[in-house]
Amino acid sequence: MNSPGISYKGKGSGCCSSMEFPFYHGNITRKNCEELLSKKGKDGSFLLRESESVAGALCLCVFFEQLIYTYRIFRESEGYLRIQTSEDVPKRVFKTIKDLIYAYEKPNQGLVINLRYPVRKPKPPRRRVRKSKVEVDVDYDEVEDRDYVDVLP
Repeated sequence: MNSPGISYKGKGSGCCSSMEFPFYHGNITRKNCEELLSKKGKDGSFLLRESESVAGALCLCVFFEQLIYTYRIFRESEGYLRIQTSEDVPKRVFKTIKDLIYAYEKPNQGLVINLRYPVRKPKPPRRRVRKSKVEVDVDYDEVEDRDYVDVLP
């Protein structure tokens, strides 16, 4: 079962810069990530971001009992994805990010808690559009009624 309100749509094979998941935050700092997850404050909240220290890797960040747990996701040969979990958990590979997230939404899969609440990337602030004054065409007043057509309902 997918997390509530998530629409999984990733471009291509679903890794790194071309991802369009609502919980993918791209190149944000660890500190910013921790602030977003702490603000949500629910165990099982998660987001995905670029790793700051390992080029090409992603970080799956999960909130549990007031702590943030970070799991690195690596691109394996042939394009498969591998997530770094506890040592006693068997290694698993996934074809797409969608598959990986779906697997870890289930309990007892090797994460501290299952993925339950995606933390969506904040929408950029809307730009205010300055309304311009419209100039009235002087020829408009000279149009006669016979120039119009009746439109039937």
